[in-house]
Amino acid sequence: MTGVGSRLLTVDFPMQQRRDFLKRVSATIAALSPIPFVPSTTKAQSPSDKLRIACIGVGGRGRGISALAARHGEVIMVCDADLRNAETFKNQIKAENAAVVQDYRHVIDNKDVDVVIQGAPDHWHTKINVEALRAGKDVYGEKPLTLTIDEGKFLCKTVAETKRIFQTGTQQRCDNHFQTAVELVRNGRIGKLTAVYVAVPFFTTKGGPYPVEEVPKEIDWDLYQGQAPLAPFSSYRINGVWRWWYEYAGGIVTDWGNHHVDIAQWGINQEHSGPVSVEARALFPNEGKADCYNTPDRFFSRMVYADGLEVLYSAAINERLVYGAVDKHVETTEEQLDWMFGKDCPEEVRNGNRNGIMFIGEQGRVFANRGGVYGKPVEELAENPLPENAWRAPHRAPLDSKQDGTPFLMENFFECIRSRKEPVASAAVEHRSITACHLTNISIRLGGRKLQWDPVSEEIVGDSEARAMQSRKQREPYTIS
Repeated sequence: MTGVGSRLLTVDFPMQQRRDFLKRVSATIAALSPIPFVPSTTKAQSPSDKLRIACIGVGGRGRGISALAARHGEVIMVCDADLRNAETFKNQIKAENAAVVQDYRHVIDNKDVDVVIQGAPDHWHTKINVEALRAGKDVYGEKPLTLTIDEGKFLCKTVAETKRIFQTGTQQRCDNHFQTAVELVRNGRIGKLTAVYVAVPFFTTKGGPYPVEEVPKEIDWDLYQGQAPLAPFSSYRINGVWRWWYEYAGGIVTDWGNHHVDIAQWGINQEHSGPVSVEARALFPNEGKADCYNTPDRFFSRMVYADGLEVLYSAAINERLVYGAVDKHVETTEEQLDWMFGKDCPEEVRNGNRNGIMFIGEQGRVFANRGGVYGKPVEELAENPLPENAWRAPHRAPLDSKQDGTPFLMENFFECIRSRKEPVASAAVEHRSITACHLTNISIRLGGRKLQWDPVSEEIVGDSEARAMQSRKQREPYTIS
């Protein structure tokens, strides 16, 4: 399986187009997948108790998290549907004795494997995770947690039944910027919450139609597609840009959404629940044309919670980033903005220029993103720190940490393997975060239909067509059961 920023294929498209493709991907990999390699603070194990690790999906992001995991144990298997990724990673970490396999089932069947690090594309997440858990392995699985809502319910049931440790790769849970913001909000430093704004970047998906190409001999294309419908091979369906196809992912709504919506629900203390209604609209730059990316790049979702609090979730229209082989961003007209956001939407949401989470209370605001945490309550912390009995984020990153939270999240995972305690980004919590994103996508794909959601039964209420979209048709023999 290939992940974000996988090593690009050599294919027969014009040299200048190839250079542009490489340039664009390279320019944004750091923003999408920041992986600082830092020494682990976990105690070294003796050879007799060293955990044995298998890495499934080692392109880009998968390669980064697997390299971090390798600091906590011994990598004995490397798996990827693109064997070039597997060989590259094996050489990177100098795992001379690690077996290289193309089919993940060899990992599942290997009783010597204690831990699975899963960095495959979204449509493979649940099947690999479930089968690894059932085989008695602890799992670190990349976000978004699942492809559908019903997959999430099934995964949570499996985690509970197997009693294995499962950590979701939502590293912002272990980043001090977001932890500080959530602590301030949950300890009342901005007073009663009145609204939350969540914005992800405007990554354009304008591009295509993309040509059919010959499948490289190193790729098992049928296996790569898994449960997804069969499609002709194209290098524009892999190498990280698989995220812009509904066949394999949920676009930016779920990709960054699992990160930012997670922090929003954490801050408002809804991490084990969710909204009661969701209404969303989006713009599709390729307008449904064949052989083009088919996920939207601009959207707006109004999520309402049981206490009446609104979370306004959108793409930041004026934060224009590029990932993969795409054309330039299309302009958004005033008419499109009116249709998508509605005329009662706050101007700072409608014309947002930065991604992040803004918590708004009766006594102030706190804003957090990967660049920092801001607001008067943050500035006042030095002179007025939170009291000793204040609510604190678990597995707190150092307050002066300048790095991405991935090393701390991976450290927490391996600590929990030994303690058997619940990790900070558990399946139960992250399923609730990605559910809000999946509901947004369902509303979008139904033309902006307002959905009523029961967070207790975890069902869409009163709409059989929308309820059917809590799952997707799966292709044999790759169905999840």
